[in-house]
Amino acid sequence: MTDVPIRVLLADDHPIVRAGLRAVLSTEPDIEVVAEAARAEEAVVRAARGDIDVVLMDIQFGKDLNGTEATAAIVGRAGAPRVLIVTTYDSDADILPAIEAGATGYLLKDAPPEDLAAAVRTAAEGRTALAPSVADRLMTRLRTPGTALTRRETEVLGLVAQGLSNQAIGGQLHLTEGTVKSHLARIYTKLGVDSRTAAVATATSLGLIRR
Repeated sequence: MTDVPIRVLLADDHPIVRAGLRAVLSTEPDIEVVAEAARAEEAVVRAARGDIDVVLMDIQFGKDLNGTEATAAIVGRAGAPRVLIVTTYDSDADILPAIEAGATGYLLKDAPPEDLAAAVRTAAEGRTALAPSVADRLMTRLRTPGTALTRRETEVLGLVAQGLSNQAIGGQLHLTEGTVKSHLARIYTKLGVDSRTAAVATATSLGLIRR
């Protein structure tokens, strides 16, 4: 513990969640919540002022900029604070993009209060802080890279789960319909299935796409 507290920005669109996080962290003498943001765009602007050490960032912010996009915008600047994702989402479709965007850690909102404070300290030191289930998921991907879905495959399957056609998926992801079909073929092989419905069901049960 140092004499200078870790300065934290809370970024979540639910006031009750921000209040809960603030209440938990207010009991820690070495952590100070100095600002809050209800929108991801607000978090990006506030983090750029240079007086924040760690941003606690949710993933979803309604239809606005999401937490992953905000994370990339924040850490892309010189002297940027660390970003610790704190969310309810634990699928590959959420975890991997956030880590790739530059998040230092990924914690779930059901974590014990002491784990939250410890994760803030870990992030402030520039070290990785991961919820156990998130760490297990990432290790599984590393051990079996041939069966893990790529980020693009996860995006495609997520849109399949929403009921979009191959043509619509291609339009949304700026891919040709043939490329979408190729992604689906690889997805089927990796998941050991032979239909869109089975792929979605299997991926959902494995936590590869959001439930």
